[in-house]
Amino acid sequence: MTDPEAEASNGLAAAPHGLQVLPVLGLPDFRPGDDLPGAILAAAPWIVDGDVLVVTSKAISKVEGRLVPAPSDPNARENFRRELVDAHTVRLVAQIGRTKIVENSLGLIAAAAGIDASNVRLDEIALLPEDPDASAARLGAAFLTAGRRVGVLITDTQGRAWRNGVTDVAIGAAGVQVLEDHRGGVDAFGNELVVTQVGLGDEIAAASDLVKGKLAGVPVAVVRGLDAPGIDAHGLAGDSAADTARALIRPYAEDLFRLGTDLAIEQGRREAVLLRRTIRSFTRAPVDERIVERCVGVALTAPAPHSTRPVRFVLVREHRQALLQSMLAEWEADLAGDGWTEDRIARRTARGQILHHAPEIVVPFITGNGRHTYPDERRQDAERTMFTVAGGAAVQALLVALAAEGLASAWISSTIFAPKVVRAVLDVPPDWEPLGAIGIGHPHDVLVPRAPAPTTDAFVRR
Repeated sequence: MTDPEAEASNGLAAAPHGLQVLPVLGLPDFRPGDDLPGAILAAAPWIVDGDVLVVTSKAISKVEGRLVPAPSDPNARENFRRELVDAHTVRLVAQIGRTKIVENSLGLIAAAAGIDASNVRLDEIALLPEDPDASAARLGAAFLTAGRRVGVLITDTQGRAWRNGVTDVAIGAAGVQVLEDHRGGVDAFGNELVVTQVGLGDEIAAASDLVKGKLAGVPVAVVRGLDAPGIDAHGLAGDSAADTARALIRPYAEDLFRLGTDLAIEQGRREAVLLRRTIRSFTRAPVDERIVERCVGVALTAPAPHSTRPVRFVLVREHRQALLQSMLAEWEADLAGDGWTEDRIARRTARGQILHHAPEIVVPFITGNGRHTYPDERRQDAERTMFTVAGGAAVQALLVALAAEGLASAWISSTIFAPKVVRAVLDVPPDWEPLGAIGIGHPHDVLVPRAPAPTTDAFVRR
C-alpha cells in the first residue's frame, strides 16, 4: 500500500496512476434513522479496499436527524432559515444585503452557516452534521465491519472568494489524507517549497461532484486510485491531524482575510481612535516622511473656526538638538526657581526623554490667522479658547492618522511651557502658539485597539 505521508514528503502526485470517479446510483431519499452504509453497500457492491466514499453532508444530516421542521410558506420558511443561520453563527465574516458569510459552530466559514433548504422537503430545513469528522469515522467503521477498508469524505457546497461558481469541499473525513504538506520539499528545478500545502480533501470533494451533480439526486460517489488507508480495526482514522477535515480549516490568527471589505472598514472606523496610544519608546527604524505628510493632510481636515485653517505642523530636523536643549534649559531653570535641588531636577527631567529618542519630532502650532477681535476681555478669551480647541482637534487627528498608518506617537506638552524659546529656535511668527510636541516612530509591537474608557462619572446627563 502506498504511504501518503511518504508521497507528501517526496512531492509525488497523490494519484500518479490516475483516478476513477464513480457515482453510486439507486440510493433512496434518506430519512432519520436509515441505514446509510447498508444502502451504499447494496447499491455499490463493487466498492473495494482503498476506495474513498464521498458523501454529501445532506445525506448524513438526514440519517442523523439533523432536519428541522419549518413553515411551508416560502416567505415564512425563508425567515425561519435566517433565524437558524443567526442561531448557528459564531462570527459574522462578511455581509452584502441579506447575504451573510459567517463562521459556524464547526469553525467553517460558509454562506448562511451551511444551513440549507435545498434537496429537502418543503416543510424542512437541514442543519449540517453535528460532528462531520465523527460521522465520517462511523461510516468508515461500518464498512470495515462489512469487510471493506475505505476512506470517507463528507462534503458541502461552498462559494469561493474572487471566483464565480460553487464547488464541493470536505467538511468531514476519516481514513483518507486531506492535507498534503510539501513544505521543505524541492521541485524539479531545485526550488524549495516554503508554503505549499495541497488541500487533497477539497480536490477529492470537487472531483466527486462531477458525477454527483446538484440536481441529479446522487448523494454518494466513489473515488478510486488514492489507496486510502481507511479505518483501523479499533475504528480509528489514523494518528495524523491531516486525516480529519478540521485540518483544512485555517486558524483565525493565520487568516489574512478575516473579514469582508465592508465589515473590515466598519471595524477600522470603530477602532481608529482606540488604536492611538502614547508610546514612550520607538525602534530605530526611520520614518517615511511621505507618511507623516499624508497624516498631516488628514489632520488639517479637523474643524476650525470661521472656515479658517489656523493650524501648522513643523517637522523639526535641522534645529532638533537646539530645540531640545533650549527647552531643557528653560525647564531646569523653572524647576530651580521652584526651589528644587539639582538631584531632584535631574531625576525629573530624565523622565522626559521621549522626544530625544523619537526618530521624528513634529511641533503643532495654532496661529492667529482668522481670529476675530473683540473690545472686551471675555469674548477675546473665548475666541482664543475656540482656536486652541481647534488646534487640539487637529493634533488628535494627526495622532489617530499616524496610528492608522502603523506609526507610534507620543504627545508631549513641553513646548507649551516654553513658547518664546520654541518660536525663536524654529524661527516662526510671534502669533504662533505651540501646542506641545509629537514624537513619531515605529512601535516595538503592533498597535492594538484599547477598550473604551468607562463613562461612569464622565458622561453626565442633565
